[in-house]
Amino acid sequence: MMTANDAYITGVGQSQIGVKLARHPLLLTLDAVKEALAEAGLTIGQIDGVSTYPGRMQGYLGFSPVGADELIDALGIRATWYAGGGEITSQLGAVVAAAAAVRAGLARHVICFRTVYEAAAMARPDEFPPLRRDKVDGSSQWTAPFNALSAANWTAQYAMRHMKRYGLTREQLAQVAITDRAHAALNPRALTREPITMDEYMSARMISTPLCLYDCDRFTDASTVLIVSAASAIDEVSCTPIRIAAMAGTVARHSWDQAEWMASYQTGPDLWKRTDYKPSDVDTVQFYDGFSFYVITWLEALGFCDVGEGGRFIEGGKRIALDGELPLNTFGGQIGAGRLHGFGFAHESVVQLRGKGGARQIPDDPRVAVCTSGGGPLATALLLARD
Repeated sequence: MMTANDAYITGVGQSQIGVKLARHPLLLTLDAVKEALAEAGLTIGQIDGVSTYPGRMQGYLGFSPVGADELIDALGIRATWYAGGGEITSQLGAVVAAAAAVRAGLARHVICFRTVYEAAAMARPDEFPPLRRDKVDGSSQWTAPFNALSAANWTAQYAMRHMKRYGLTREQLAQVAITDRAHAALNPRALTREPITMDEYMSARMISTPLCLYDCDRFTDASTVLIVSAASAIDEVSCTPIRIAAMAGTVARHSWDQAEWMASYQTGPDLWKRTDYKPSDVDTVQFYDGFSFYVITWLEALGFCDVGEGGRFIEGGKRIALDGELPLNTFGGQIGAGRLHGFGFAHESVVQLRGKGGARQIPDDPRVAVCTSGGGPLATALLLARD
């Protein structure tokens, strides 16, 4: 039942997804906004808020080339509230902030967006110069001297501990990548549409043990938009509103150094404290998979299985397939569809709950979804419901 304090995701939109795209990242963002507005039946004049993560990063433009203020200026939005920064609980924290704003009456319709341009930026370093340092400082001083330069290295340590402590195997971990790629083959917008086999996975180049090439997402150029609307403004939209039934997020610390557990393990239990829904009510999960191991942590953290049982829970892949009891990353996830940096999971949740997945649509009329973002010390989870 709708209450005056509810927040809803209404319009959703997505730009072209590609690698080394020539289209400017602001134009990709405008493409996604246009699609979201059209689906919601809203005009730009009805938008009064903007939320993004982490805002424009001048020293790292491929990672985040467009800020909230740029979108406001480009579209002439008369914003009564806006936000854009990294001091939140990971990417979907921008949606949490927007939901809080509309619940507080600070805005009625908020555009939330995440635009990434990493592949194009790497191909055009003169236009998008990479960050260069002449010394190691900050949190990197605790990792870089040990050649732990990438989140792949940091994540691999957690994955290896799961293998040593709980018996996780590479064959079990492979089911994430195999499932992602199988679902991506059904998504016309996916970056990669070729399925992979277990043999291909097991023979792939290792990146950071136990993670291989197929355990990692890949740099992508794209923009994803969600419109968050207040319950009092729902009569202005023409699409099926999807209620944000619960939200949770954690910042354990902003450094990966010496953290014992990923922040997902605190965020998962917190989500269920804020709703009457239970894990058994969930029809689909759209879990952040910058690396396949993150899916294992979210399954355990959210109580779909016990801690240490994630690998056995997905063994064989049947349970997380499109027609399984808990369909996972039905658009292909970031491993299959492309690195949309968190927002793709909320986008797909809405698509599925509206029954608009096409060839990848989950059977049996799904009504409840969980989507997540973040890895390591940052985590956000949203519980979405079609009332």
